[in-house]
Amino acid sequence: MNIEVLQKNLSKGLNISSRFVSTRSQLPILGNILLKASGNKLLLCATNLEVSSTITLGAKVENEGEIAVPAKTITDIVSNLSTDTVSLFSEKEILRIKGQNFVSRISGVNSSDFPHIPISIGQKAIKIPAQTLANSLSKVVFAASSDETRPLLTGVLLIVKKHNVVLVATDGFRLSQVKIKTDSATDGTQKVILPKAVLVEVMKSAPDEGNIAFSFRKKDSQAVFALPGMIFSSRIMEGEFPNYERIIPKDAKLKVVIDKEDLLRAVKLCSVIARDSANVIKLVIKEKEVNLLSESKKSGKQDVKIEANTQGDSTLIKKNGFCIAFNYRFLENFLTAVGGAEIEMQFSATNSPGVFIDPNETNFLHLIMPVKIEE
Repeated sequence: MNIEVLQKNLSKGLNISSRFVSTRSQLPILGNILLKASGNKLLLCATNLEVSSTITLGAKVENEGEIAVPAKTITDIVSNLSTDTVSLFSEKEILRIKGQNFVSRISGVNSSDFPHIPISIGQKAIKIPAQTLANSLSKVVFAASSDETRPLLTGVLLIVKKHNVVLVATDGFRLSQVKIKTDSATDGTQKVILPKAVLVEVMKSAPDEGNIAFSFRKKDSQAVFALPGMIFSSRIMEGEFPNYERIIPKDAKLKVVIDKEDLLRAVKLCSVIARDSANVIKLVIKEKEVNLLSESKKSGKQDVKIEANTQGDSTLIKKNGFCIAFNYRFLENFLTAVGGAEIEMQFSATNSPGVFIDPNETNFLHLIMPVKIEE
């Protein structure tokens, strides 16, 4: 291999590829990035066997070839070069990197041991505007679990219907659901669970314009995403996602419309005390206001009042108000993700999930399970 490529493009591609590399695997090859030059392109391939990436860069290719090199080594070297272009030359298992006043030799490995990963999207791809998908993912992935003892909950459910894609994530304490309309038609309904890692990368790498396409390869149990100059792929997680629809309350007895920024500010204020009391804050809903309360024997007590528009069953708002408690982190995560100026909170009972929506974005629904408190 003998090629020349722009340093800024190579550095960006290597940084993205590095996030797909495995550093703990028993297979040493997975700690490498595969460089493959052909035609007028350089492919950067990386995988940890769960998710993978193929980055395509324009390059001046004198001689085609390929080599796998340690990801951290080449990424650190290229990112610190100040030259405009970088020359890459490989012979056997040695890669030479040359820039202005700089030469480096890296020991690589035989590329024949590198796993085969997708380098194209394939047919029957579903297309979604890039920023629509990125914004939708930002409202969902944060609700996925990080508890590896319940692996399915660490993923995100994709339900693909005709002209409609639904994204769902839950950790057992909260749930996010986003529905996306799409012009791409599909036959029947497909359900897959994907690791959130690949969806986070799709979200981070989404372009400002254009579409993101994705397809499922049932034979290989893979999902493939195509972005400009990038192909991300992921294994499809095996198992049955929980029946989340049964926990979504059908009727709300109490609705509260409140300014998002005021509520977020109040949650952050109460969190100072709540951190010393299992992260619990109470919401006391009255006729025209919501009180946020946090209390700790160690740190003290806090009470924040916010104006609100309350509708529904007035009998629930007793003399002292309707009281329900939540983990403040869950409230803060939702309020950070939602985009509108106001939010609507819906409640049916103190022991039922609270429903949180943006009145102007009805395709997004968020549930938070309440914390049991002593009256």
